[in-house]
Amino acid sequence: MSAQKRVAAIHDISGFGKCSLTVALPIISVAGIETSVIPTAVLSTHTGGFTGFTYRDLTEDLRPIARHWKSLGLTFDALYSGFLGSFEQLEIVSEIFDLFKTKENLILVDPVMADNGELYSLFNTDFAAGMAKLCSKADIIVPNLTEAAFLLKREYREGPYDKAYIGELLKALAALGPSRVVLTGVWFDKSELGAACYDDSTGETGFALSKTIEGYYHGTGDVFASALLSGLLNGFSLSDSTQLAVDFTAGSIRRTYEAGTDVRFGVNFEAGLPELIRRLGLDQK
Repeated sequence: MSAQKRVAAIHDISGFGKCSLTVALPIISVAGIETSVIPTAVLSTHTGGFTGFTYRDLTEDLRPIARHWKSLGLTFDALYSGFLGSFEQLEIVSEIFDLFKTKENLILVDPVMADNGELYSLFNTDFAAGMAKLCSKADIIVPNLTEAAFLLKREYREGPYDKAYIGELLKALAALGPSRVVLTGVWFDKSELGAACYDDSTGETGFALSKTIEGYYHGTGDVFASALLSGLLNGFSLSDSTQLAVDFTAGSIRRTYEAGTDVRFGVNFEAGLPELIRRLGLDQK
């Protein structure tokens, strides 16, 4: 049996409201991958729709954690960053990438900072420029369409989109540095929603769509990126990993919608984990 693969996930922890590490850890782990975590902050809940939440910043702990891991000789098959709350965290995560990057491993950046045409209230355009710099060190980035606009310093465009526009956007994002790009929130008509992917080394573009489900659901970006990485580290192609992630995320949303769960609480990805195991072929091992 081959050696178990290992990911370092650099995200915050929200105690309630499924997102960030409480999503990444179980999804990547169930994909058969050892998941080590560097928590950037600890919150009682995520910040979307909740008030009065607690927040403990862990910026001062990031470098010591990384240096201790390096002293132990640890290596990682992938480094995976998500929500980062400050310029200082951008700088530190960039250092962590440099510390653990090898010719063989994968750096995935989910540039969490914006949605629905606007930056989150915590961020400004200078932060977006800093995130673009971090993305230049990635092998693959997973922005939504709003984040793509800010990374490229372009005006956000409302959908519906066309394949020519999405294809040009993917190539512009790859020009920032990452060889592969997966763009979420892609739709050509109201009936379907999904993602597009682009591999700069081959010039290939792919699209993965699923039936649109009404509503806005917190944490779906983390669900998507974690499933995508799970596919890639299990040997799936970029296109197949993108479809896997779209299907897994759509299923999670559908269960949540049908149950009428408060959308602030996150999506029911847990019930889809057995199917993810099957799709990855891990039920045969």
